[in-house]
Amino acid sequence: MTQSSNRPDAQLIPIRRGVDLPRRARDPRIDAFRGLALIMIIIDHMPGNPWEHLTIRNIGFSDAAEAFFIMSGIAAGIAYSPAIGRWMSGELRLWDAMAPLWRRAWQLYIVHIVLTVAAIGLYAWAADTFVRSEFRVMHNLALLYDQTGAAMAGLVTLGYQIGYVNILPSYTVLLLAGPALIAAVLYAPRTTLAVAGAFWLYAGATRLTIPNHPGGGGWFFNPLTWQFIFVIGLAIGVRHRKDERLVRNSPILFKLALGLLLFILAWRYVPGLGSFMNHKMAQLGGLGLPSNITTHNKSMLALPRLVHILALVYVLSCLPVVTRICAHRYAAPLRLMGSHGLLVFGLGTILALAGQIMMDIEPTVTALPWTLPLAAIAVCYAAALLAEAARKQPQPKQPAPTKAEAPRAEVITGSSTA
Repeated sequence: MTQSSNRPDAQLIPIRRGVDLPRRARDPRIDAFRGLALIMIIIDHMPGNPWEHLTIRNIGFSDAAEAFFIMSGIAAGIAYSPAIGRWMSGELRLWDAMAPLWRRAWQLYIVHIVLTVAAIGLYAWAADTFVRSEFRVMHNLALLYDQTGAAMAGLVTLGYQIGYVNILPSYTVLLLAGPALIAAVLYAPRTTLAVAGAFWLYAGATRLTIPNHPGGGGWFFNPLTWQFIFVIGLAIGVRHRKDERLVRNSPILFKLALGLLLFILAWRYVPGLGSFMNHKMAQLGGLGLPSNITTHNKSMLALPRLVHILALVYVLSCLPVVTRICAHRYAAPLRLMGSHGLLVFGLGTILALAGQIMMDIEPTVTALPWTLPLAAIAVCYAAALLAEAARKQPQPKQPAPTKAEAPRAEVITGSSTA
């Protein structure tokens, strides 16, 4: 996390200065922690396996979803802020600055549709093959059979989402808003963070969300509240690109954040403390405080979850040993999986759902909960290896146009730009 400049001449500096810097070495923490978050998502998406006890949700209130969102925000801030900064300084067309973000959003939308259709097919196959009708009602699948037309329309418009395949729509929406969010962070970071926080509070207090259709209710990952952690990630990424911090590295702040993490851990596990704190939160709710302050609601990104992940990110960012560990050769598999995050997420999601089915079909086979998550992670790692090898393959050079083809090329170019 990084902090804004306090220099008196800060307002005189061009907006893009310090953003459009020469390419520097990739921070190993970003890919390593993103890879770790993806592994935790795979594990947590196969409920009932023993490896669940090793994921982040066992040390606090947040889980891999919060880590995924903040890491995605950091990566987006690093990757896309230079183009937005050049547009703000008049050096780039608006569309050229926006297009990379919107192309990525479109890619995520397509992946989400493919994953949803694959999940529907997987559970339909399981229902027929094993004569288990419950596979047609799990994870909100019943709506597909009860209101097929509305569900298919909702699939395309993102109004119909099934369980365990519902995180990408929110990220897609946030990337569509990404150009405006990044521009706001570049222009007025503190004001942007304050507005994002205020909107998070308002959306949680009023339960404002994007509605589901069919089925009612709202998106499980409500982008109107989860935008706050994404904007925080953007701000971290923008400052990180300038080799600065959003929040200064302070011994006092470090001790406070570490103490908060230890208190939350005690809240989870010390007998009596958890029930006492939850009762006090319920009392605050009875006094009229918003539910995203007084509960642990994941859909609204409740305050306990938000505070936990932010404290954890701050503590880890202040420890130089964390950077050394993430850069170590033993952490290379994590960095590789993190650098191919969308591939790993998509493949891991399908493998995790297949693992759920297998454990439901064979509940007495005790080896399955131990082996299936590891097998899914191994397959995802192998896929990342193949993707990395393909990325490093030299691209064939395009042959230069012949004299006969040159006029034809000019016509095409001219017509496309007219």
